[in-house]
Amino acid sequence: MYYHATDVKDIKVLEPRGEDGLVYFSTKRENVLVYLVNAVKKFCGDNGIEFEGAHWGPYGFTEDGRMRIQEYYEGALEKTYKGVPAYIYFASAVEDSGDCKYIRDVATSKTPVKVDGVEYVPDALAAILEAEKQGLIVIARYEQMSENGRAWVKKTMIEQYENAITNDYKQFLKANFEEILKGED
Repeated sequence: MYYHATDVKDIKVLEPRGEDGLVYFSTKRENVLVYLVNAVKKFCGDNGIEFEGAHWGPYGFTEDGRMRIQEYYEGALEKTYKGVPAYIYFASAVEDSGDCKYIRDVATSKTPVKVDGVEYVPDALAAILEAEKQGLIVIARYEQMSENGRAWVKKTMIEQYENAITNDYKQFLKANFEEILKGED
C-alpha cells in the first residue's frame, strides 16, 4: 500500500504537482503523518500572509529506519498540528518513477494515481503522538535538543533565511526563529 497525506479532502486522483512534477507516497503510513499539515501554509493562513508554496520538512530517520520528527523551535508540534484535521489517502498501485532517492520508503509518480481509499484524521497532533506511543516514529522535542543541535539550528536557520526565495518561507522563519534572526533583514 502507498500513502499520501494532505489537508485537501475529496481527492479521487492524486496529481503530480510542484516544480518537480511528482506526487509523493510512502510505503509506511506513519511516515506521511509529518505531511498532514504544511507548517508554512498553516502559518500563512493563520497570519494573513499569501502562501507561495514553501514547505517545512522537520524530519529525518533513526538508524533503525523510523521517522524522527524534530522540533526545531519551541512548541512546533502543537503550533503546527494540534486540532488540525487532514486526510491520508492510499493507493494499491503506484508506478514509481524512482526520482526520489534521498527519502526512505518513498515512491514518486510522474503520472496521476487513482485513490483507493482515504482515512480522515480529525487531529493531526493526536495521530502523531499515537504513532510515537506505538514506537512507529520518534519525536525529538525542542527542550531535549543538545547545545550542538541548537548551534546547528542557529547556523542553518540564518542560512535558510538569507537564501529564502519566497516571502512565505522568510516570514515563517522570522516568526519561529525570532531570537536567531534578529537583525537579519
